[in-house]
Amino acid sequence: MTRARLLTPLALALLLGGCASFSPDGGLGPVNTLTQPHTGQAVQRIQTDADHDRTAQRVAELLAQPLSADSAVQIALLNNRGLQASLAELGITEADVVQAGRLPNPGFSFGKQRTGDEREIERSVHFNLARLLLMPAIQQLETRRFEQAQAQTAQQVLQLASRTRKAYVEALAAKQTTRYMDQVMQAAEASAELARRMAQVGNFNKLQQTREQSFYADATQGLARAQRHETATRERLIRLLGLWGDQTAFQLPERLPDLPPTVRDLPDVERTAIAQRLDVQAARLATEQTARNLGLTQTTRFINVLELGLIRNSSNESPTTRGWEVSLELPLFNWGGARVAKAEAIYMQSVHAAADTAIHARSEVREAYGNYRSAYDIARHQRDEVVPLRQRIADENLLRYNGMLIGVFELLADARAQISGVATYIDTLREFWLAQADLDMALIGPANLSASTSPRTAAPEAAGAGH
Repeated sequence: MTRARLLTPLALALLLGGCASFSPDGGLGPVNTLTQPHTGQAVQRIQTDADHDRTAQRVAELLAQPLSADSAVQIALLNNRGLQASLAELGITEADVVQAGRLPNPGFSFGKQRTGDEREIERSVHFNLARLLLMPAIQQLETRRFEQAQAQTAQQVLQLASRTRKAYVEALAAKQTTRYMDQVMQAAEASAELARRMAQVGNFNKLQQTREQSFYADATQGLARAQRHETATRERLIRLLGLWGDQTAFQLPERLPDLPPTVRDLPDVERTAIAQRLDVQAARLATEQTARNLGLTQTTRFINVLELGLIRNSSNESPTTRGWEVSLELPLFNWGGARVAKAEAIYMQSVHAAADTAIHARSEVREAYGNYRSAYDIARHQRDEVVPLRQRIADENLLRYNGMLIGVFELLADARAQISGVATYIDTLREFWLAQADLDMALIGPANLSASTSPRTAAPEAAGAGH
């Protein structure tokens, strides 16, 4: 009966050890289940040359056409090496889970003693009995940690997709703004050249000429800044896409997408975020794991070393002896109270951290939704009110110029003001698409919210508007 009781944990450990194996996809199944509905792209680990070739071919196909936001996200999820490093870390965690399910190696000792004519040989095989008894609990804890790592990896995937989408919007807006700033500079250059010629024949005073030259200088500087910003935003996008060499020569569309006809209405945005945000789920899993660790610590507070050994001694002058032994560390000086107190403190820390995560999630999603609604209203007002007003003013001034009621400088100043209004609309449109990307991310995980107000890259106001 005693032998059967000793063999029961060993049989259970053998059963668990036989079940411990690696998943065929490296643990990416749950990650793709969480992320693919939001990204439209499954993540895959790049491990072999065939994986590299397949990824390079797909990236080349996507770069052959003008890059869209969805294509940029697909390339980032396929080709970003930082993400691949995170996927490799997931494989490391899975290896820990498998290792926790493997049986500990037994120990074997062999000894030979000789006293006169007597020769004694001692052989023993020993197992870590404590490790065998706690093996199911340890494997369960490692499995929980693996699930938490999968949730964190899914969160990294979604954050990469959000950052890529925002970088795409920034790069495209910068390209479009540069084109309009170039038009402003050309108009300012024409105005400055006309002012110089008129000053040469005495039809323009020095103050008027200086104003036009000053605006031309400001427009030239504004174009240089716009070009620098375009280069910087494009390079940020390139880094997220993991591109290099000839791949960096990809083409972007000419303009940002238009505003959608309607805005999304999310009356219960907080509850939606709490139900599906990955950071809240990860915090909940961490708290549950800490609670289990606390229970394990309380159970094993008196057991530090427990080993089971099988002994076989033989001698040439006496019969062979067989038996077993158990070694146990006695808790004379350390009763484990400090370890239990530490585990309880860690548990309370985890509880408060989970509550803090939920509070931040609620606040973030409220801020993201408010930014999204206000950005839409601002962009729509700029598109429906400001830009048409500038266009009507331009049409009226053109009629007056054709009737010789105003001069060419007034017409050029009005053209500059009209271009400035369009550049402002580009900026408000950029803010809307960034706000939408932030809202999408805030509903499923922590979002790096863009500032509600950003420096406007637009044309300087026409200096000669009062001529």
